[in-house]
Amino acid sequence: MTGRQALALSRVGFAVLAMAAILVQLLDLAGKGTLNPVNYFSYFTIQSNLIAVAALLVAAATWRVARSKMVDFFRGAATTYMTVTFVVFALLLADTDVDTAIVWVDRVLHRVIPIVMMADWLLDPPNSRIDLRRAMWWAAYPVAWVAYTMVRGAIVGTYPYPFLDPANGGYGTVLVYSVAILIGLLIFIYAIVWIGNAMRERRMPEGAR
Repeated sequence: MTGRQALALSRVGFAVLAMAAILVQLLDLAGKGTLNPVNYFSYFTIQSNLIAVAALLVAAATWRVARSKMVDFFRGAATTYMTVTFVVFALLLADTDVDTAIVWVDRVLHRVIPIVMMADWLLDPPNSRIDLRRAMWWAAYPVAWVAYTMVRGAIVGTYPYPFLDPANGGYGTVLVYSVAILIGLLIFIYAIVWIGNAMRERRMPEGAR
């Protein structure tokens, strides 16, 4: 087995693990009669993990050929979102019930898969240089998610995370958290682009740079 085959298999394995965690937690909530499918799939954690699963599977499927710029661009976006998931959970949500009460599910979705995506980006950096200006489009999805969450929350009275609930300090507090996370997101984008490009340069032959 070659290194690229092993990497492809590991990507499939972690994608399956993430999907299993999402499904097991969903079935557990359904069995307890507390499942609201829209609420469940409105969590950034669930959505970002689903994006990571797609990125892992797409990367695994292209192990025989040179990846396109689009695939690496998608991988970078997925890595960014999982980094946000990891950091925000560690700083703001570690002791909060966010519908991932099963211990191993919580660890997989909030810790293991984010670390996997970061490691994957380091071990197999993009084949083509990532343009920072273009990468800033990665911020579009989290911003859209916050907008969706606030509009939906105002309608149904349910917010996925306490720091986005105006009942906890008002809209001013929500704005402060949102701006802080946006700043963090932009920093993560810069870091992930820089790291990916730097690792790419290190792995390329001198004459091909």
